[in-house]
Amino acid sequence: MNAHMSDLRATDSIVPSWPVAARVRAFVTTRNGGVSSGPYASLNLGYGGDADAAVTENRRRVQRHLPAPPTWLRQVHGADVRDVGSPDATAPTADAAVTRAHHVPLVVMIADCLPVFLAERDGATVGVAHAGWRGLSAGVLERTVAAMRCAPRDLVAWIGPGIGPQSFEVGRDVFDAFVARDSAASAAFTPLREGKWLGDLPQLARRRLSAAGVVDVHGIAACTMRDPARFFSYRRDGASGRMGAFIWIEAGP
Repeated sequence: MNAHMSDLRATDSIVPSWPVAARVRAFVTTRNGGVSSGPYASLNLGYGGDADAAVTENRRRVQRHLPAPPTWLRQVHGADVRDVGSPDATAPTADAAVTRAHHVPLVVMIADCLPVFLAERDGATVGVAHAGWRGLSAGVLERTVAAMRCAPRDLVAWIGPGIGPQSFEVGRDVFDAFVARDSAASAAFTPLREGKWLGDLPQLARRRLSAAGVVDVHGIAACTMRDPARFFSYRRDGASGRMGAFIWIEAGP
């Protein structure tokens, strides 16, 4: 196992199981293993609300598992994608990133929205997207696939922990954002009462990936809202920390 990843087994991080080249490295942090307190306890990676010194220390702890500083994004629940050729400390505004460079970690932060990893099977290109309902409906996954500049059939996707289909209560705005474009997307919504549904965000992500030509899709069934011991959840807690989804390419075969 790569030196940067060797002690992840001793942490509460999630490493994807997916059929891509071994040089593709990826993991998702949980809320455990840091120094933050209160609603941000303990491995909060997002500034704002929490003590800056605690977030800095938490990021330093995660950095031990990475080959270089990651390119943090200023996420706005949109569909812009950043093509990263080298580590970028400027925190560009985007909700997804791709790279073909070695040892250039990408990251998105999450606290109910889905992290979606994408990689060519041979590891030549990788990407990650922050996919909440706004980003999904705006096309963040389709734009990430396009930014990778390879045949979609050569891509593998992995959908990480996010708010689950039994927890994501939505209104007409969310329902219409998907069904107005794709009437069959109504299958991802379970009616609750007038004007309210339970939305299946992973299913919606899979539909968008399939429409973009990505058919090899994997993931983990983990609901951030229903597991407070392991995950931050903005929908559950309001004041909430952020977890990180990291991916990069190692040099070599």
